[in-house]
Amino acid sequence: MPRVSREQADKNRERIEAVSAQLFRERGLNGVSVADLMAAAGLTHGGFYGHFESKDELASIACRRAIEHMRQIWAKHIAASDGDRLAARKTIVTQYLGTEHRDNPGLGCATAALAGDVAREAPDGPVRGGFIAGLKEMVAMWATQLTTRDAEKKRRQALVQVSTLIGALILARAARGDPLSDEILGAAIEELVDA
Repeated sequence: MPRVSREQADKNRERIEAVSAQLFRERGLNGVSVADLMAAAGLTHGGFYGHFESKDELASIACRRAIEHMRQIWAKHIAASDGDRLAARKTIVTQYLGTEHRDNPGLGCATAALAGDVAREAPDGPVRGGFIAGLKEMVAMWATQLTTRDAEKKRRQALVQVSTLIGALILARAARGDPLSDEILGAAIEELVDA
């Protein structure tokens, strides 16, 4: 069988990473096998280890990629707000805690979709490391939209508000189909928009 070109290998790796970022969010880290990931990417199972040393390495990359995607969405809303921090936060909160985001975990925030799985990963492993790095970036970005001058207080506020965003989304997804789900989203939006 002929070898693929470097360009094709790079495209294949990109496709594996993109598919993995979505499938891990949809099914969890342990709900998807290497064979599932490769099949979804349209590639054979045997080619996996030509791109990645382990499933954990890919999970770490996919997790960071998905968190970066959410960070880019936040950055777009911040840029569109023309410096109005409250407007930026309101837009982010209402989109993040919207029913579309709740109902589509595969296309949404990796922190909400994978927090439970990551908590069971090795403390010094690549998956947890990638997740924590991405979470820190989200908290830092959120802090830039707060008006508190005291740096320590601003960080604490950012931690509480990002935790509320993510936690509310996790609980709303768990309660989906029950009126409680929409109630959680609405209450969290109200609290965060007024914060």
